[in-house]
Amino acid sequence: MTYCCGIMVRDGLVMVADTRTNAGLDNIATFRKLHIFEKPGERALMLATAGNLSVTQGVVNFIADGFENPETGETESIMTATNMLQAAQLIGRAVRRARKEAHSSVEQAAGVSFDVSLLLGGQIGAGAPRLFMIYTAGNSIECTPDTNYLQIGEHKYGKPILDRAVNFDSDLYDALKIGLISMDSTIRSNLSVGLPIDIAMMRRDALRLEVSTRIDASDEYFRDLRERWSQALRAAHMAIPVPPYRGRGS
Repeated sequence: MTYCCGIMVRDGLVMVADTRTNAGLDNIATFRKLHIFEKPGERALMLATAGNLSVTQGVVNFIADGFENPETGETESIMTATNMLQAAQLIGRAVRRARKEAHSSVEQAAGVSFDVSLLLGGQIGAGAPRLFMIYTAGNSIECTPDTNYLQIGEHKYGKPILDRAVNFDSDLYDALKIGLISMDSTIRSNLSVGLPIDIAMMRRDALRLEVSTRIDASDEYFRDLRERWSQALRAAHMAIPVPPYRGRGS
């Protein structure tokens, strides 16, 4: 399993992804799930992946190296897409092709799931920053200012803080902080999600990444954030009055 989230605010985009893959309790490994495609001044794109690893790696290879569009016969890649919608459609085609190739392998007989989901965020040229979720079938939905974040993977533990604390007018670095709290909440509640964490952030119209780094267990800020959030939750519930229902029968 995995957890990735993308947050869109007025000033830009934030992406956060864990790196744990789990094929059983005795087979846990680390793989990058947040992939960067950047040409400063022209485009900055971030792709987070969840699901079958062979399919998601195939998708990343297809869109990086380029593959033929069956409708036009032209070779397309993520670096030749002229806008974000075209990039999302390209990834959808790559998902369908990667799944088809995986299904034709002998792994199919083992009952392996080939389902995937992906988050694509970024900006190309003069177009607006956009954030998409691409599904197993290759179709997609787009994030909007009304619902300004998207999640894939083990999303339920990290959703409450996003619902309560982030909106389209949030500061960009506040959005990053809330994304990290969302990730910490998921890590604490689900063993299939874990450090290290990859984060990336781009500011609207900058056409380059402002932040692109990995956070591991030695990161002082993340350790402090985890402890401060735990303390804040304890203080908050202690400050709420005790329920006044003692002695009330049914």
